[in-house]
Amino acid sequence: MMTLEDKYPFIAGWVVDGQIQIGQTDSYEPTAMILDHGGEVWRTEEPFESLDALFDAMELAIGQWCREHGIQLVNEHGEVIPWPEN
Repeated sequence: MMTLEDKYPFIAGWVVDGQIQIGQTDSYEPTAMILDHGGEVWRTEEPFESLDALFDAMELAIGQWCREHGIQLVNEHGEVIPWPEN
């Protein structure tokens, strides 16, 4: 069985020091915001059709943000999570 840490390593690494807020729109579609100690890092521009799609977008957003800012997150084993290619 794949764990959250396996499928979404950046999300799992982020929640150690950052914050992720997940909710829903009036039409019950998932929406989210990613924050760090300095404020908002990423926010959904439009609702997603599923939580899977939302988590995929958050994983990519955190990975790209970390790469752009030279931040390396580590997984539960202390290994650096490689940045996404794009």
